[in-house]
Amino acid sequence: MSPDTAVSIRDLLRIRDFRWLWLGQIVSNFGDALTHLTLVLYINRVTDGSTTAIATLLIALALPQATLGLVAGVFVDRWDRKRTMIISDLVRGVLVLAFIYSSTHAADQLWLLYLVAFAHACAGAFFLPARSALVPNVVPAAGLLAANSLGQMSVVFFRVLGTAAAGLLVGLLDVFWPAFVVDAATFFLSALFIARVALATPARARVKTAVSTTARALFAELQNGLGILLRSRVLVGTLVAIGVTMFGLGAVNVLLAPLLVNDMQVPETWFGVLEFVQSGAMILGSTFVAVLAARFRPTSLISGSLLILGIDVALFALVGNVWHFFPILFVAGLVSAPLNAAVATIVQTAVADEVRGRISSALGATIQTTSLLSMFLTGAVAAAVGVRSVFIISGAVILLASVAAAWIFRGYAAPRPALQPAE
Repeated sequence: MSPDTAVSIRDLLRIRDFRWLWLGQIVSNFGDALTHLTLVLYINRVTDGSTTAIATLLIALALPQATLGLVAGVFVDRWDRKRTMIISDLVRGVLVLAFIYSSTHAADQLWLLYLVAFAHACAGAFFLPARSALVPNVVPAAGLLAANSLGQMSVVFFRVLGTAAAGLLVGLLDVFWPAFVVDAATFFLSALFIARVALATPARARVKTAVSTTARALFAELQNGLGILLRSRVLVGTLVAIGVTMFGLGAVNVLLAPLLVNDMQVPETWFGVLEFVQSGAMILGSTFVAVLAARFRPTSLISGSLLILGIDVALFALVGNVWHFFPILFVAGLVSAPLNAAVATIVQTAVADEVRGRISSALGATIQTTSLLSMFLTGAVAAAVGVRSVFIISGAVILLASVAAAWIFRGYAAPRPALQPAE
């Protein structure tokens, strides 16, 4: 098909290599969601709802991306991206099995679970930038928005299945280990699917595997990638918008489970229902991404989506019963779909393939670093002003991200040619 021809989702799934990448993604998304909620519910149970313990788990999962993310991007741009993804999947599959052992210990041995979670996230720090950088190599430029939309739709659909499975397993069977067994299997299956990708490694990647791996050489490549990012107004605006937004959402990720289970006495089985509401809205929103893209620039989708999301998050402070969560989570899901698709498309099209891994990693590192800062502050702020007040603060921070993005993007009309790495 021509690179300039509009590509539908059906067309995308006819592309063999993309189809295998997509299959690897969906089984991994299912397992990730299943394990993530299982870990949160386990920590919540054995610590009697300690927000500090939950925050520590989330920090252990976020810290590797914040600390290793930028360096991982340098290696992703050097290595065979397909092989990088396979090794990452296999390592994470083995580490997930270690959760079975670590979760059998008492609450005073939680450090072991945190350690395994940290190692698991370290392996994952190489997977996401490799996948993001590989997609434009298997999908024509005209199909990237559709590919990102399908990816977003698949993420939310299979994450809701994984979350529902975790809620049912923990709520009905009162056990944790089956979730970890299933998740390990999904990582091994994902590695098998990705191994079927027949895409040849670009010549520049094979050449770069032979270059120096000294600290000075790594720093030079990292500096080059960051220089490209900082010279692009659209990339800077995207980075600022998402970074500030995640600073606000980090607190929501920590406090939502305690608000539901402890403050409102909602049974754990409700997590699956609420996740279904938000995920269903995200899937619905994904179906309208192409329509929105025909009317709005990606930059406008980012600032507009954040405006709505900021107001929506602040409304968590007003919930009186579990039913109030339904419209709030529905709106959050609806606006998240175009937001995520717009961000991914900008990152994939604003730079050349040679530095795409570094730019993707920079975005991931920004997201995790700001989330990490938010998690560190959440416990103290919640203790000082109350859990519900934190949601108002979070909403205000996201509104600030919307304003900042609109200001940086002002006057932006069309994508500039992809920026090339310095010689």
